[in-house]
Amino acid sequence: MAFEIVAACVSCTACEMVCPNQAISAGELHFEIDPGLCTECAESYPDPQCASICPIEGAILDELGDPLNPPGSLIGILPQVAA
Repeated sequence: MAFEIVAACVSCTACEMVCPNQAISAGELHFEIDPGLCTECAESYPDPQCASICPIEGAILDELGDPLNPPGSLIGILPQVAA
């Protein structure tokens, strides 16, 4: 039960500031989420706070590897799907 921040992260620090469990910290290349501290905000919020504030689509993944903010979710323009 933890999220992962991937290389798409631009290290803006927004997620670190809103994490209620201090599970997010600066890593060597980008921010990282400590799986021992991350509760996905399930105990306090209807949505994960890191994903709610993250300005980068695809930067935070769930435990299945799916982006919490998939392409098009922040700008409202969904990518075209090839037929």
